Amino acid sequence: MDATAKRTFLLLICAQALHSIEEYYFSLWEVLAPARFLSALVSTDLSFGFAVVNVTIVAFGLWTYVWPVRRNLSYAVPLAWFWTILEAANGVGHLMFALAAGSYFPGAYTAPLLLFFSGLLAMHLVRGRQPA
Repeated sequence: MDATAKRTFLLLICAQALHSIEEYYFSLWEVLAPARFLSALVSTDLSFGFAVVNVTIVAFGLWTYVWPVRRNLSYAVPLAWFWTILEAANGVGHLMFALAAGSYFPGAYTAPLLLFFSGLLAMHLVRGRQPA
């Protein structure tokens, strides 16, 4: 991965951190059953469980950046593709929920950031595979 792709990856993880804060602030676990389920696996206090799950997700993203991505390890690109697809799906999902609800849905404000940075990262990853 080149330096621009690495920076874009970090921006995608930062967007996920903002997205997680928005989801927490607007209590996503109260309106989305999978979020409630994951939160309940961690704690009976669903807000705490949700926070732990989201901190873990962001921490894994930061670890991915610090360890395999910055060091250009062999599994950096596959992990970057994993994050690209995950965050694009996350962004689309939140916007679809908002559209279906006909109003705001927790996570919808930052979903465009996820889509933008995942699209930009995909472009860099594809470009990086092409011979110079």
